[in-house]
Amino acid sequence: MPMIDADGCLLNVAIDGRDDGPTLMLSNSLGCTMAMWEPQMAALTKLFRVIRYDRRGHGKSGVPPGPYSMERFGRDVLAILDDLNIAKAHWCGLSMGGMVGQWLGANAPDRFDRMILCNTSCYYPDPTNWDNRIKAVKAGGIASVADAVIGGWLTADFREREPQTTARMKEMLIASPQQGYIACCEALRTLDQRDLLPRITRPTLVIAGRQDPATTVAAGEYIRSHIPGASMTILDSAHISNVEQPHAFTEAVIGFLTQR
Repeated sequence: MPMIDADGCLLNVAIDGRDDGPTLMLSNSLGCTMAMWEPQMAALTKLFRVIRYDRRGHGKSGVPPGPYSMERFGRDVLAILDDLNIAKAHWCGLSMGGMVGQWLGANAPDRFDRMILCNTSCYYPDPTNWDNRIKAVKAGGIASVADAVIGGWLTADFREREPQTTARMKEMLIASPQQGYIACCEALRTLDQRDLLPRITRPTLVIAGRQDPATTVAAGEYIRSHIPGASMTILDSAHISNVEQPHAFTEAVIGFLTQR
């Protein structure tokens, strides 16, 4: 896995799949590493050269001091593409990855073909929830909020049905570097990208989870309705829809990226 330097921060990157296929870049949720995409990898690597990376502050990437911003995250992505000499890619980002995708779609449209924005939002009108999350993590570590976060990531039915998967997701969350997690939360507390949406001209699919309490169907519909020509798919899941509904999620992604 190459380590790519983005403005002094080393980013952990993985490249899998077809050397001769179109490039698809995957971007993770807050508190997740690139391992969150394992349910999709077998299918996606048959069709695409797949690039995954750990966002700064996460996984094996660097944890520089904050503050972070969506622009900084977006420029990290462009640094990866530049280092790998990739002129254009498809984008699929979930939650925070979808927020970074909004910035990229508006500010670097020439670098992307199709955009998939999953279980995401463009605006948090009230920073209170993020302020409380930051305060709790500073006081008690990520473990102190892990059960509440997992409760939003995955429905109760899935957690009961798939305890091993749930445990792996919780372990991934708790293993996140505390300072990087806090710096990402600080970037989210003032999120307002509503003005970016009309500037996104690439073909765009919005995926939402019917039972997602964090980034609701209404939040997804707002994004869809403000991006020209965007479409929307709703899955029966909570927040981490690619894990809870892996087959339906993969089918939606491949169907959108391969349609003519």
